[in-house]
Amino acid sequence: MRVGVDIGGTFTDIVMSHDGQLTIHKLPTTPQDPSVAMLTGIQTITQNNIHRLEWVAHGTTVATNAILERKGGKIAFITTYGFRDILYIGRQNRPDLYALVPTLPAPLIPRHLSYEVLERLDHEGRIIKPLDSESLNDVLESLSQDRVDAVAICLLYSYLNPDHERAIAEKIIQKGILRTHQIILSHEVLPEFREYERASTTSLEAYVRPTVRRYIENIRAKLPEKVPLRIMKSDGGLMSAERITRQTIQTALSGPAAGVIGAYKIAQLAGIEGIITLDIGGTSTDVALCAPNPSSRPQSVIDGLPIRTRLLDIETIGAGGGSIARVDAGGVMRVGPQSAGSLPGPAVYGRGGQLATVSDALAVLGYLDPAHFLGGTMPLNLDLAESAIVPLAEILNKTLIETAEGIIEIANSNIERALRRVSVARGYDPRDFTLVAFGGGGALQACAVAKRLDISRVFIPQHPGVLCALGLLMSDISLNYSSPVMTRLDMPQAYSTIRTALMICYENAQTDLSAESIADKDRLFIPSLDMRYVGQAYELNIPYSQDQNLADVFHQAHQKTYGHALYDRPIEVITTRLNAIGTVPHPNIKPDATPPNSSPDIAFLSDKKTIRGENLRLYDRVKLPIGAEIIGGALIFQLDSTIYVPSGWRAKCDAFRNLILEQV
Repeated sequence: MRVGVDIGGTFTDIVMSHDGQLTIHKLPTTPQDPSVAMLTGIQTITQNNIHRLEWVAHGTTVATNAILERKGGKIAFITTYGFRDILYIGRQNRPDLYALVPTLPAPLIPRHLSYEVLERLDHEGRIIKPLDSESLNDVLESLSQDRVDAVAICLLYSYLNPDHERAIAEKIIQKGILRTHQIILSHEVLPEFREYERASTTSLEAYVRPTVRRYIENIRAKLPEKVPLRIMKSDGGLMSAERITRQTIQTALSGPAAGVIGAYKIAQLAGIEGIITLDIGGTSTDVALCAPNPSSRPQSVIDGLPIRTRLLDIETIGAGGGSIARVDAGGVMRVGPQSAGSLPGPAVYGRGGQLATVSDALAVLGYLDPAHFLGGTMPLNLDLAESAIVPLAEILNKTLIETAEGIIEIANSNIERALRRVSVARGYDPRDFTLVAFGGGGALQACAVAKRLDISRVFIPQHPGVLCALGLLMSDISLNYSSPVMTRLDMPQAYSTIRTALMICYENAQTDLSAESIADKDRLFIPSLDMRYVGQAYELNIPYSQDQNLADVFHQAHQKTYGHALYDRPIEVITTRLNAIGTVPHPNIKPDATPPNSSPDIAFLSDKKTIRGENLRLYDRVKLPIGAEIIGGALIFQLDSTIYVPSGWRAKCDAFRNLILEQV
């Protein structure tokens, strides 16, 4: 038995794989202690046989929330003399080009907790000025009085020579100021150049490590000792909980990554390539493009703070079921990014929420049905949903229904813009892709969003409401390594330098995969190089193999990416990278051998309803036979989601019990 657990802002989703069968469970998140819902759900789905689990995979938003809500640890920062203000100066980018007085996010570390020590390396890592012991002692004296949770140490050029960073760490431990796990060294977090991004990423690691470490240790203590816990990383791979407590910033976008992997794998099984994922949860909507594989990027920004670590290219917006609708000072209705979360939650849930949300609007319009929500196990209070929307309707001088429709339209418009950013803005035509909709609300809003982008096909997995949890069970162990080289390809020793750097990464990966209990036959290594023309500011990541002409490969990649190549310009390799993958058992999902039956009558429910002038037939998805075709309008109910098939669309159940929705 293996279990995947995705804890969202509103619901905790659990999927168990056992003897080729999948079992799903969904329950409200317990925000005061998310592990409560997690452990309760695992006990339920395993029928109190939690000790029999092979492992538990978990996606978490703890690191992201700690940054967004500024609820991380109290941390200090130590850097080279003269660089104390690097986190304040940053790159001088203007987030709002036309703002006369731009507002920049405050650094995580206040200036009075930022220290500098006398030392200096040159650009090749050679010592220009040795570490000054008197300067260091003064800093450590102040640090001992600050009572911080962690300290981030980021010295100039330490990625080439980490001796001074290590010496400072040893001194802190000797004086008993902090323990090893409370000291974060930049050459371990990000052994790469670009001083500001390295300092920011190291500081973020220090900021979230105390919170994430406590969270994981809390879960670890409640699980049986012999049940391994694996955590989803931002790049769509898994890592042991023990290793994650030393690399917590790797979980910054953990939750959404699992959904992209799950959607990609399920679509592949169904023979569909080229997808755009639409994950509408309780708090946010996450979208990504796979053309045909999930794409990643080396850097992202969370609340204005750069984080340089490999992560899937996911666009996240505050447009979930719990997103709150309001009227701004100009009299215009807005939806999100504020969310009602799981407590108090949308008003329709009857848990104390009083502000109008997307879920309330869906309930008022009739798309969320009280008799079928969460398999009929969770009551909905339509009176409370109406009461939450009425104040908005009065302000806007609209009817209740018009206001509810406006909330959905605004939410869909926000989602459309996010989808355009991951497709059109990156040079892809969304009409060439299939929209894979999942999350609790994805299947309800998918067709309306697809119509806005002229996408003709929507794919609904068998378990859309828990696909992120299923994605955790379909992911492999993934470890990333990098090593700076800074060499021009026309230098005599260039290829030798590259091979040496990659070998160091390879040796480290072999050791770490052994620690992750990955057998030799299940190991896969994918090397690549960050390359650029001399004088360029940014690099392209190029797959590496020993028998290729790197210059030709880079010219071709540059031509494809930017529309031109500079064949006379020298090329330099900045960083070598290695992605080490350890394959683990996945759920054995096979097509159903049941003979096709095009009639959906066996799944037809006796009741039907009219919504916004559209007569809808109601179906139970679990009873839909393979090959069944449903002509819209229709509502299809299942435990973890509700699917809306509008008029002008039809849905067909494939051999994997996915639903393929196409415009008629």
